[in-house]
Amino acid sequence: MIEPIIFVDADACPVKDEARRVAERLGLVVTFVSNGGIRPSRDPMVRVVVVPAGADAADDWIVEQARSNDIVLTADIPLASRAIDKGCHVLGFTGKPFTPASIGMALAMRDLKQHLRETGEIAGHNPGFRPADRSAFLGALDALGRRAKSLAGK
Repeated sequence: MIEPIIFVDADACPVKDEARRVAERLGLVVTFVSNGGIRPSRDPMVRVVVVPAGADAADDWIVEQARSNDIVLTADIPLASRAIDKGCHVLGFTGKPFTPASIGMALAMRDLKQHLRETGEIAGHNPGFRPADRSAFLGALDALGRRAKSLAGK
């Protein structure tokens, strides 16, 4: 039985502490991947990986390391798509899951919004992160972590 690992796209992640708490409660390793700025941890269940600066260096590292049934936490839709292709469970920072059924629409909406921003039709603002998002994330990650653990036991 291979326990799932939680991979966190940690650059600009607003829920690092929450991910760490859920991983600890479930007994899962959590790996924070970033271009820097994250303090190392003495906890053997918390890994911090610093990748070279580059547009998709953290994303590439996560995709290379992740296995089927691992959990990837990200707000990056192309990374979510790549992780889903590998059989990973993917959760956004607001608690919204990315699934094989939803990722196509998410990619299409991302491309449409990018086009509208480039043409000046809309401003480039994303909604702010709210306390309700943090709460939704906690509940969703806990449920997803339990599901991944049960799948690993089969």
